[in-house]
Amino acid sequence: MADRKQPSKLAVWLGVADNPFTRQKTVKFGDASAVNSGRLWSVATVAALLFAWWAVTRWGLLDPIFWPPLDGGLYPWDNPARARPGVVDRFASLVVEGYRNVPLWEHVWTSVRRVLLGVLCGALAGIPLGFAMGLNSVARGLLDPVVEFIRPIPPLALIPLVILWLGIDEAAKTFLLFLAALFIMLIAARAGVSSVRISKVHAAYSLGASKPQVLRYVILPNALPEIFTGLRTSMGVCWGTLVAAELVAADQGVGSMMMVAKNFLQTDVVVIGIILIGVIGFTIEMLMRALEVWLIPWKGKG
Repeated sequence: MADRKQPSKLAVWLGVADNPFTRQKTVKFGDASAVNSGRLWSVATVAALLFAWWAVTRWGLLDPIFWPPLDGGLYPWDNPARARPGVVDRFASLVVEGYRNVPLWEHVWTSVRRVLLGVLCGALAGIPLGFAMGLNSVARGLLDPVVEFIRPIPPLALIPLVILWLGIDEAAKTFLLFLAALFIMLIAARAGVSSVRISKVHAAYSLGASKPQVLRYVILPNALPEIFTGLRTSMGVCWGTLVAAELVAADQGVGSMMMVAKNFLQTDVVVIGIILIGVIGFTIEMLMRALEVWLIPWKGKG
């Protein structure tokens, strides 16, 4: 009889029912681990937004701001004079024909490659520097003024200097994305080191561990949750910086495609670019969350 009352896996996945672990909790409010996925509400939100987009553009309510319709088909109540290609139709043509003689997948891959390379370079430089600042007083004193001075400066403000230093090749775009990720990763790594409980460090030393062993087996595992948070944050910031980075004389990439479309008043292409950036960013975020669960199962467990 008890098995019949168990919710289905689909209900648990959609977030309309609690999983077995959550059902055992007597107090849920204030406990973050008791919050379920809420995927059903996510699906409902997306459906509502798509319907609102279709409805307001179908009746011409967004014509003054040149927002493209979701679909370009004419309905009996439509005004033929307002007929414009829809986003769905334009996306299908971009998939088949590309944009300005460049396949759509190539635009997307170029942008993804630039973002991943910028974040990777920022992590490779920022994590060791953050660890040094968190573990060594000399490194903290030397780097802290520089970091706190440069960190508030947006990478976009450095575009003129980047062009002078690195020209307009791929290195300039990667360097801008590197700067966007560098200080986020540095601060995340430093915060991760600072969050390590001193009792764990003392316990490791009392068991005869050396400094490299303390770093490898105590500090690094405890700092990884903060580092992954920094990775996810820097990935989002780099996607936000991407369009400006691709302004540096880029002929490929989603940002470049959007800027060219803007010059020709092709708002449907601009909107498709915005959606692509959002979908890719969301996909990467989901992959990062899954990777975090797999690599850091001890997160939140003391």
